[in-house]
Amino acid sequence: MEMEIARGAAKAGKAGGGGGATASGDYWTAALKSFFDHIPVSSVSGALQSSPSAAPALELNLDACVLDAIGSMYLSNVAGAVIVDDVQTSFRNFVDRDIGFVDFPSLLLWALEELDKVSTEQEDKSSDFLSSVKLHPQISETKIASLAKLFLWEPFFPVRPHDTLFHAMLLFSKHHRLNVIPVVESMNSSVAGFVTQTGVMELLLQSSGLEWLDKIADKQLSEFRFTNESRPATVYSDQTESDALHVLSREKTAVAVIDRKTQYFIGMIQCSDLYLLLDDQSLFRKRKTLSAEEFVKLKTKNDDGSTEHSSASDNQNILSLRNREQQRTGLPVTNRKSDTLKQAMENLAASGSSCSFIIDEHGHVEGVVTTRDVISVFSPPCMDSRIDGGTFFSAALEQAGCRVENGQMFRNA
Repeated sequence: MEMEIARGAAKAGKAGGGGGATASGDYWTAALKSFFDHIPVSSVSGALQSSPSAAPALELNLDACVLDAIGSMYLSNVAGAVIVDDVQTSFRNFVDRDIGFVDFPSLLLWALEELDKVSTEQEDKSSDFLSSVKLHPQISETKIASLAKLFLWEPFFPVRPHDTLFHAMLLFSKHHRLNVIPVVESMNSSVAGFVTQTGVMELLLQSSGLEWLDKIADKQLSEFRFTNESRPATVYSDQTESDALHVLSREKTAVAVIDRKTQYFIGMIQCSDLYLLLDDQSLFRKRKTLSAEEFVKLKTKNDDGSTEHSSASDNQNILSLRNREQQRTGLPVTNRKSDTLKQAMENLAASGSSCSFIIDEHGHVEGVVTTRDVISVFSPPCMDSRIDGGTFFSAALEQAGCRVENGQMFRNA
């Protein structure tokens, strides 16, 4: 990977020229474009299986039911699965077999929302999550295929190992429902790995020290306009766990837990915590009485020592349900507006979290920055960024066969 980074830097240097041109905007935008266009997707951590013996990506058929899907992902210790439709032609070849991607948190949150509409207090006290869902066929037997209209799928936009980092960043920043990009070796081949937003961000961090990248990364967070910065999702610490999960089902990233009296930030509940409802059944049974603050404390305790299921599928840990980095820290990810973008990237990468809440000097939440925000800063669709993209954006879009009209991106005919 380091070799690919070095090659990209060398090519970027050639693109920028020398002498007095190094201080111009044209230099760093051209260098940035050149760099991203010469780093293959295969350089991203997790994009390819680490060994030939690694287990293939978990697959779910269109006719799989919700209960089986959640159970399969949990037992396999994976946070997502490829949706397949086994359509065969007369030549016995699979055509467009892989059609989508579904993640564990989305299915679990949907099932919880449905369960809260029909379950009784007695059921909540006596059953674990999977058993409770099984009691209600209208939930447990719902087919994966029928959930497409609820936008519980992510679109399936595969890339190949030789596609560039620029290609992956363009997909992430343009398609806001896309959280994972599958990597395939060739047309109609099976998934060989995944590109995650965290993986892309970690690769960007390896470029730290290069002038044209640091020109962006060393700016303070206050200089950027992130999508949800001014609207962070919050719940009060005395609200119930169920209340927090309800907000999480709407936000799909993370919820800040704040003290009602002091407004002080005390922790966060995010989608990557949801496996705990199956690991520790008491968190499921007590969800309507346990406070959000108590849930934060219990999840931190469980994360610190829970390794019982960590080996279920170690060779797929790029999509592991149990984030080892987060288990080690057990702390919420926070930044100040005075921090640089690079500092936020480092915090996110170290924790494995998908977002960092921005807090002020009094400990009050005033914003949030996500891994998608970070990628978008370096990507063409972020046309309203305060950073002047100049020739980088226009040249990159032209080479990608796209154009922007009235803030929307279109592919050229």
